[in-house]
Amino acid sequence: MRLDGFGIFVKDMGVMIRFYRDVLGFEITEDENTSNVFLEKDGTLFLFYRRSDFETMTSRTYNYAPGINGHYEIALSVENYAEVDRTFREVTDQGAVPVMAPVTEPWGQRTCYVADPEGNLIEIGSFNKGDTDAV
Repeated sequence: MRLDGFGIFVKDMGVMIRFYRDVLGFEITEDENTSNVFLEKDGTLFLFYRRSDFETMTSRTYNYAPGINGHYEIALSVENYAEVDRTFREVTDQGAVPVMAPVTEPWGQRTCYVADPEGNLIEIGSFNKGDTDAV
């Protein structure tokens, strides 16, 4: 077996597509009005499945945690520490929910967390100090 992609079950397809496309820079390779929408980021395929459509297809109902949840995280890396801070400010200004402001962890990574409009966690980080005067 080989990994093809990562699926995210979404409540509001339009809101999620606009966030991932316009705020995080994912590329959409499918029409956003379909039940399954394919997004790509740096060669990784993400699939958005509309919850109601997936439940109809599988003839089952599922439980979804409301609010910010810890089911998984998507980890995005940026060039350096200063870029972590800049990206955090930029994405929160555009509607990402701040979860943890940028910090430098003992293991040498500068990292922060935001949540998408449906509460899924997104990490933004870097191990490259770069110009630390900007942090």
